[in-house]
Amino acid sequence: MPTTAPAAVHTARLDVTDDGAALTFTADGKPIATYTYRPTDPQYESPRPFFHPLTTLGGDDVTISRPWDHVWHKGLSWALPNVGSHNFWGGATYTRATEYANLDNNGAMTHTAFTGIEHSAAGITAAESLTWTSQDGGPVIAEARRFSVQLLADGGAGDETGGAYAILFETRMDNISGAEIRIGSPTTEGRHNAGYGGLFWRGPRSFTGGEFRNQEGAGTDEFMGTRSPWIAFTGKHDVSCRSSTVAFVEDGSNPGAPNQWFARSSMFACLGSAPFFSAEVPLRAGEPLTYRYAVVIADGGVDQGRAAALAAAAQTALGNWA
Repeated sequence: MPTTAPAAVHTARLDVTDDGAALTFTADGKPIATYTYRPTDPQYESPRPFFHPLTTLGGDDVTISRPWDHVWHKGLSWALPNVGSHNFWGGATYTRATEYANLDNNGAMTHTAFTGIEHSAAGITAAESLTWTSQDGGPVIAEARRFSVQLLADGGAGDETGGAYAILFETRMDNISGAEIRIGSPTTEGRHNAGYGGLFWRGPRSFTGGEFRNQEGAGTDEFMGTRSPWIAFTGKHDVSCRSSTVAFVEDGSNPGAPNQWFARSSMFACLGSAPFFSAEVPLRAGEPLTYRYAVVIADGGVDQGRAAALAAAAQTALGNWA
């Protein structure tokens, strides 16, 4: 693919509608991202807001939700499996004492209100407040969340591509439980290379066996647990046989950055930020934790040049997002 073409920003008109349960973002009237903020999932799946479907500007879906193998996977969502004694990921919980077990500890992230939805030249930003509660309804975390949908410059777009956009995501978590919380993962509880928990994406079935890429090169499952400022995944769609790319970019101001990535190509395609992969992070009252990311949704595959250019454009968008 060409990598020397001048960067172009697609000029599609972005808009958003609210049906009382979900926000739907459109580009020139075509849906590209739906954010369900009032889910109806069972408690076992740790109900929480999520993005699904996510669709490229060219019209290809790049998420699935409630797959039969892990029904608690929800497109793209902020999800944490080991929050003290609570599970905000869904499904069974892994601990040293029990390994995987159903512990009746599946909490919920409940939408309180949108504190603002703003249109700007850069894109559309929503600010949201949420309360995290334990399975029995007790308060655990108060979260202030923001996310923005923005079109990106994409100088490497080829004939099969329709360009790229990014979802900028920011979470600030405050401990309201009355006791210190240590946030970890199955790996911090002793399960090797299972450090999932963070902003997590589940890709279509046809993406299984796709390719990861970061600034050092390309590969598959060997990217599990690696650290890099950005990481991209390219997969192929059934029927259309086109490719699409999803890339994660971490804000350098995040605690511990660059943090590890949870990256899997075999079994099924998934990718997620994993700031609690190998070590627990304390969340103390009055000492909130803030994490920021950009998730790029791009038509077409990427070579090293285009991947780096998309990551740079997303990093610039994060830097300009006050």
